[in-house]
Amino acid sequence: MNIYDFKVKETNGNEVSLGDYKGKVLLIINTATGCGFTPQYEALENLYKKYADQGFEILDFPCNQFLNQAPGTNEEIVSFCQLNYGVTFKTFSKIKVNGENADPLYKFLIQEVPVDEKDTALPGLLEKLKGLGQVFLGAEIKWNFTKFLVSKDGNIVARFAPTYDLDKVEQAVAEQLKK
Repeated sequence: MNIYDFKVKETNGNEVSLGDYKGKVLLIINTATGCGFTPQYEALENLYKKYADQGFEILDFPCNQFLNQAPGTNEEIVSFCQLNYGVTFKTFSKIKVNGENADPLYKFLIQEVPVDEKDTALPGLLEKLKGLGQVFLGAEIKWNFTKFLVSKDGNIVARFAPTYDLDKVEQAVAEQLKK
């Protein structure tokens, strides 16, 4: 089983095969429009514009599991991202990333890469989340804007915490594009 075996839903409910992205480097992200990390949309859009013509795609999966920070309909989320951050990369239907009802794609991603890249800011984030009553076990997604990097051949090569330096994420994307 690999990433191309999964189907996901577009914001209009239509199913799309991730096989449509074969041969591309992917950055898969669970996002939220009302999160402290939401301004990352701007940097992500810049990253997308810089590398899209080289075979890079960002796949955005809004998730409302973290303190209800992704309220609204799929259409409202897309509109918010386009109006406020000029987002042109693909936003899919809202999903769950943890627990029994987690989307199969995210169950697979977590299984393949259960630990975030070494991120010195992550322990501080986890302590802050505990203070908000948010405790996550093991490999679960800890918060919005966790990123998974997928190689051109569909292998998940890295998992980045929301606090991971986006310049380093860009370096990892650029390295994958050269392969």
